[in-house]
Amino acid sequence: MKIMQVNVVYPDGSTGNIVKDIHEQLQINGHNSLICYGRGLRHKQEQVFKLAPEFIMKAQSLRAKVTGYAYGGCYYTTRNLIKILEREHPDVVHIHCINGYMVNIYKLLNYLKENNFSTIITLHAEFMYTAGCGHALNCEKWKTGCGECPQRKNGRPASMVFDRSANEWKLMENSFENFNKLVITSVSEWLHNRAKQSPFFKDKKMKIVMNGIDTLDIYNPKEFKELKEKLGLKNEKIVLHVTANFDDPLKGGKYVLKIAERLKNKNVKILIVGSNNGKYKLPSNVLILPKTKDRLELAKLYSMADITLLTSLRETFSMICAESLSCGTPVVGFKAGAPEKIALKKYSKFVEHGNINMLKDAINEYIELKSKNSIQIAKEASIKYSKKEMFKKYYTIYRELLA
Repeated sequence: MKIMQVNVVYPDGSTGNIVKDIHEQLQINGHNSLICYGRGLRHKQEQVFKLAPEFIMKAQSLRAKVTGYAYGGCYYTTRNLIKILEREHPDVVHIHCINGYMVNIYKLLNYLKENNFSTIITLHAEFMYTAGCGHALNCEKWKTGCGECPQRKNGRPASMVFDRSANEWKLMENSFENFNKLVITSVSEWLHNRAKQSPFFKDKKMKIVMNGIDTLDIYNPKEFKELKEKLGLKNEKIVLHVTANFDDPLKGGKYVLKIAERLKNKNVKILIVGSNNGKYKLPSNVLILPKTKDRLELAKLYSMADITLLTSLRETFSMICAESLSCGTPVVGFKAGAPEKIALKKYSKFVEHGNINMLKDAINEYIELKSKNSIQIAKEASIKYSKKEMFKKYYTIYRELLA
């Protein structure tokens, strides 16, 4: 088989690593694997294609912010991607996250449809069925047609002048219409159930394939004594909060600082990974570390922690949840959609969003759980979140599409 994956990044970030893992497994199994991506550094690897230099990506971003069409335009990269498709003619095209102003989604979908390409679209976020918003939150306009978008200036990639949400919704609907050789996969049951309500997918084949991580070599219990000494930590209980962007309101960083205040009289240290911002007045029991791309270091941090804290308003999966549990560390947090569905229920607890008292109680209840259960937590998680299990499910779908 020849499989082409398309994603906004490679091999960085959660989706970039997922693409990399599938790519490697395909090659191990003797198949021809190609990757097309948009943003980030150019990687000089065979069968891996960056669609344009970064300055063109930034120009496409600027154009979209002026016109208001976040998933249109992108003529240069879309043309390049179609040229690669014409040249390579893969058996299956596997689309992941193609946001970030990397490609004209409407033109790409119409091209794949009209040229009868077998296609998988994996939903990592909501924008493929909202036609805009990565997280629709409480808005349900995406079920019937958008317009007067309540998130246009806060959360939706859009022009500050024009509201194109109704037009974008119609363009996306037309792109999916009569697209027959297509399977829609979702990374969680929660996301799957949301996507089923979209009129775009009313006649589409839909499946759930949970995200997988490297539980064999990376995310498993690690030795952390040296790291603990380096950070100056003693015998405190450690509450770990890992975030892509501490300042993003969707990630709920303010609640981490609130819970730190509630725990400052206890022998507890709050460790925040993913913030370079020094604007906050931090409680004395908070230690901030910058964002890290070193997955082994991250696994050591999970292993060192007694509990991992999630404060997001919305998540479509939560790699942090899977990574923490795979390192043997329980998870507590706010209900955010997918995390409470994908977590190991015996070793996690999620409470009403924004309820600090309930969150504090959950931390107190679960903070001693790891000491007796770490090995069992990691064992169960290593099966549930294995990247090899993820690959097996995608491989089955590839074969079904070709059959």
